[in-house]
Amino acid sequence: MSHPISNASRRAFLRRAGVFSATGVAAPLAVNLAGIGSAAAQSASDYKALVCIFLYGGNDAYNTVLATDTASWNHYLAVRDTIALRAPGTPPLMSAGGGSPERLGGVLAINPARAQPGRSFALHPVMTGARDLFEAKRLAVIANVGPLLRPTTKAQYQDDKFAKPPKLFSHNDQTSTWQAGAPEGAIAGWGGRAADLLAASNSRPVFTSISATGNAVWLSGNTVLQYQVSSRGAIRVGSWGNTLYGSTEALTRMQNVMRRARSSHWLEQDHAGVAGRSIDAEASLSAALPGNDVAPYGTPGMSGGQDPLLQYDNPLSGGKSTNSLAQQLQIVARIIGARGALGTHRQVFFVSMGGFDTHSDQGRSQADNMAKLSHGLKYFNDTLTAMGVANGVTTFTASDFGRTFTSNGDGTDHGWGAHHFVMGGAVRGGDLYGNFPTYSQADVKGNFSSPNQIGNGTMLPEVSVDQYAATMARWFGVPDAQLPDLFPNLVNFDAGVRDLGFMA
Repeated sequence: MSHPISNASRRAFLRRAGVFSATGVAAPLAVNLAGIGSAAAQSASDYKALVCIFLYGGNDAYNTVLATDTASWNHYLAVRDTIALRAPGTPPLMSAGGGSPERLGGVLAINPARAQPGRSFALHPVMTGARDLFEAKRLAVIANVGPLLRPTTKAQYQDDKFAKPPKLFSHNDQTSTWQAGAPEGAIAGWGGRAADLLAASNSRPVFTSISATGNAVWLSGNTVLQYQVSSRGAIRVGSWGNTLYGSTEALTRMQNVMRRARSSHWLEQDHAGVAGRSIDAEASLSAALPGNDVAPYGTPGMSGGQDPLLQYDNPLSGGKSTNSLAQQLQIVARIIGARGALGTHRQVFFVSMGGFDTHSDQGRSQADNMAKLSHGLKYFNDTLTAMGVANGVTTFTASDFGRTFTSNGDGTDHGWGAHHFVMGGAVRGGDLYGNFPTYSQADVKGNFSSPNQIGNGTMLPEVSVDQYAATMARWFGVPDAQLPDLFPNLVNFDAGVRDLGFMA
């Protein structure tokens, strides 16, 4: 991908420098010179966004995407007897307890476009929405992804001298590694660093990097700052509403006080800058956002948790429940719907779910979370399609790590590799990318014969987070020459597999 630096693009880039400083974003000239060319050239008229759905706690991949061929299924049942799901085609037993494997019925068969000889696959039984997206070629499965410094065999993993990612199996460190490529303490994530290069496309760069779920290092760049919203919309400084003590004049005066630092102390200056940026951004975003009860974002006349579009089939209660993930994705869709008024062409968004650290009660907990994830993906795809922007938005999952193949009786423990979903109109969906791991059982010494399984049957990743992320970053517009800057480990993988091929 080539991005020549023309005089016109330089001028466009410099024009935007004032916009950056006015919105509190560090001056674009702080970006390295190689980035200047690509950022300036991205004064695009099209629209692209990356949306990260982070599954906090470490999702169990073995019960999310399953191998169902006879050999795999026999190993699966033998090792996971206490938490195993039911075979494809098994009818649900309605008299069984909510969320139980018997009540859920059989796993949902999927047929990847490129068959893996001797293998067959399925999704968790509650993921009908994700199954339908897969069949419609809007969703792809990326198998066995995890942090890697370089391609790693089982023998190399067992060699103490072979370099491996630091602090494996630690929640905080692996969450940071997935989002920023380094353990806890990293301050810039790959989503934010990609946004650094492309934010010059946006007339209001403050709306480049947006979280609907609190602070996330994935969104933080070296120059771009993340902007946080709630599922309802823009967050206003203070709790005054549209007036202060019933007066709009009092509110204006209070905001003016908040904007001004009374000394040259750097902390006071910075605080005033943050307050001013927040006041201005809230006003702009609130004015531009379409309503949450306006089609296609919501059901006319309905709002909040009462909107049927935001409710999912709860496998534990058997009824309808409000889906917090769908609520987060709704505000993302509404912000995308305001892109014209906000002057945005490249954006990164972060949403999340919790409850995936399933050391106990995994069957029920994961069933509920998988139902939310599947419904959220389907809602978001349908909404973006109705908006006409589905081809420009790519949504993907990430998580701390996968979990162990073995069960501790009622759950699983911390693992490494896991399967992930990528959704969008530009995704080559309906397919499974990467080599799906083989299952095995432990011998008397606790060793698994599979080349893909280490202690407790944990997946040894075959696809690195760097490859997974770089494939999407390249589609997003990051030039090939910049990819090693964002993903330093990428150069350790053969050039032919740095792009996994799931993006058109």
